[in-house]
Amino acid sequence: MNARTDTELLLPHPPVHLSNAHLDALEEETIFILREVAAAFERPTLLFSGGKDSLVLLKCAEKAFGAGRLPYPLLMIDTGHNFPEVTAFRDHRAKELGAELIVRSVEDSMARGTVRLAHPGESRNVHQSVTLLEAIEEFRFDALIGGARRDEEKARAKERIFSHRDAFGQWQPKDQRPELWTLFNTRLAPGEHFRVFPISNWTELDVWQYIARESVELPSLYYTHKREVVERKGLLMPVTELTPPREGETVQVRDVRFRTVGDITCTAPVESLAANAADVVVETLSTDISERGATRMDDKTSDASMEKRKKDGYF
Repeated sequence: MNARTDTELLLPHPPVHLSNAHLDALEEETIFILREVAAAFERPTLLFSGGKDSLVLLKCAEKAFGAGRLPYPLLMIDTGHNFPEVTAFRDHRAKELGAELIVRSVEDSMARGTVRLAHPGESRNVHQSVTLLEAIEEFRFDALIGGARRDEEKARAKERIFSHRDAFGQWQPKDQRPELWTLFNTRLAPGEHFRVFPISNWTELDVWQYIARESVELPSLYYTHKREVVERKGLLMPVTELTPPREGETVQVRDVRFRTVGDITCTAPVESLAANAADVVVETLSTDISERGATRMDDKTSDASMEKRKKDGYF
């Protein structure tokens, strides 16, 4: 057995070896699906939040078509409570690629009266469904490409890659079409559309390995930083103007990062010292809790369960 080098002995953990063959296969499948959407639909769009999954999807789209040549616009449904670092990065990446970016806001739906909050502090995350369906009607989109993965949550695991939605934008698990030998039935009746998930077969670990291999740039929130947080329902909630500490909660400053980013009111960070993608890969190898289970306050309540939201038209 060869002796370990001095460099290896100084490493805090064993070096991460990326499986290029595995990542190549996932990337190839994703590029195939992205091109299939461009060929099969008249008015597709790519859902783009500025989060890590949509950035990986956008990287694959760049490889599929080339910078400045994306055949469909990017669409963002903004709750008005998104992290400013993420929305700024979203705008930067869209401009860098020369892509058309369409932003539609939950606040506009509130002004129209199509979204009504139960109370001012209610999370707007669940109400994105209404704004999304309004955008679909406005632009007559027939396919929406999203970065959801089957390993995220049990309702996600039921999804097909080409997920059929009825004329009301609803998802019916029993009405989904078989997908054998990568043959996709993309026929639509008037008013219907598809949600397409090209990275369905990726895991969180795959995503981070790909980010490390391709040097995909991400918003700084994904890496370790110091932040004021409080402990709430088993999660760390960031202290912000939208999420102030409640009576009896103690504000602490901890080293954290976000595994997923969404509406500030329901997205929690995790304790972490991971400063780059390789560090996150090592952390991800040792976790046994899904990213949504560890970081999404809105998934903790049955009224806002993912399956119910998807049946109502959610992503």
